[in-house]
Amino acid sequence: MNVTMRTLDGDTQTVSIEAVEALRSRLRGTAALPGEPGFDEARTVWNGMIDRTPGLAVRALGTSDIREAVAFARDNGLLIAIRAGGHQIAGHAVADGALLLDLSQMRSVHVDPQARTARVEPGCLLSDVDRETQLHGLAVPVGINSTTGISGLTLGGGFGWITRKFGMTIDNLISADVVTADGEILKASADENPDLFWALRGGGGNFGVVSSFEFRLHPVGPQVMSGLVVHPLEDAPDLLRHFRRICAEAPDDLTVWAVMRKAPPLPFLPAEWHGREVLIFAACYAGDMDAGELALRELRSLGTPVADVISPHPFTGWQAAFDGLLTPGARNYWKSHDFTELSDAAIETLLPAVEALPDPQCEVFIAHVGGAMARVASDETAFPQRDAHFTMNVHTRWEDPAKDAACIGWAREMFTALQPHAAGSVYVNFMPEDETDRLDGAYGGNMERLQQVKARYDPQNLFRVNHNIQPAARAAG
Repeated sequence: MNVTMRTLDGDTQTVSIEAVEALRSRLRGTAALPGEPGFDEARTVWNGMIDRTPGLAVRALGTSDIREAVAFARDNGLLIAIRAGGHQIAGHAVADGALLLDLSQMRSVHVDPQARTARVEPGCLLSDVDRETQLHGLAVPVGINSTTGISGLTLGGGFGWITRKFGMTIDNLISADVVTADGEILKASADENPDLFWALRGGGGNFGVVSSFEFRLHPVGPQVMSGLVVHPLEDAPDLLRHFRRICAEAPDDLTVWAVMRKAPPLPFLPAEWHGREVLIFAACYAGDMDAGELALRELRSLGTPVADVISPHPFTGWQAAFDGLLTPGARNYWKSHDFTELSDAAIETLLPAVEALPDPQCEVFIAHVGGAMARVASDETAFPQRDAHFTMNVHTRWEDPAKDAACIGWAREMFTALQPHAAGSVYVNFMPEDETDRLDGAYGGNMERLQQVKARYDPQNLFRVNHNIQPAARAAG
């Protein structure tokens, strides 16, 4: 039996079963063909809209397996897709007919509490990192959904509840071990291969496969002042204006995001509010509890909330607080804008769309980022959006495939309506697969340098199943 697989030039070719068996003999992990144990597990990702069948799935257990898989793809001219946490909205973790390199079994975390560093393997989820670092009262800034993968989050930038205090995930990356397209194993850091290190911090999986991350850790927790304040959506026009002012004046320890959706059946909400449109302020103060009480006083005094459940919570619990609303398997589509300011016009455009949510699971969140992350120059890392700003994500989520057109159409309509008020930039980790025209918005003035680094480390564009940065020569051609 032979295996038909997709090639880099868009064609297909036959790979002999003997070649597959030879690859298997060189692996610590496994190589699974369709129908074999582990294959479906490897190809299944968080977004239920993504149902793709690779030609072969290599389930790596270490750097040697990564190197073997990259060499097999390169030497046979095969399309290769890299899966780590499998959480990316675009579904680039898997491609039909490709060689799938699955890193999800590489989930070791080693913490050095004296040095305040952590060595993290690429298959780790944020929950893995949080659990191990919090044993020592330490944390690295990551995202807000604990089932997100550390690899995709980091390579795209990474921001969440403690970013304003300690910077982005990439700002706390000390080094990375990388398997490049030619099979080299390189260390990328400020002192070794600094151009690669620069590109990895926001440039996605375009430059190689990271087999290990080294992060700087900070004292956080074990408890943080955090929680939700829930208001009727009808009060949102006035509340959002207060929200933008509070964000502008907030200390770095404080992060407040606004979420608009139908109220889920949370136990602290009165039953009569379940399923009704609400505005939720989600807040976290990553410092002294008494100072947190003071910093959150104004937010909590706004309007007449339906519920206020801000109190001390374990940091690991707060990091997982939204997991129940983001479980794997549902259909998901996102559209995102950055705003330099949350103008009255943007608010007036946004709210009517929120009132027409196409499914109870859909939501719009507005994250305020700044503080420490805004004190980094725009060209210091590949991620360029360093000014304090608001990021809106139209998170469309539903179960029934028959609702695809309505849900996707709603997200696109809201995105288009808000475009005149937006900054034009976008966070690459929030880009769906169909946004191939927004890379310049994601990388701005850093694009040319990214193309040059790509030409140095992956001139043949082996790593192209991603939001792809073309090598400099190809981009100019």
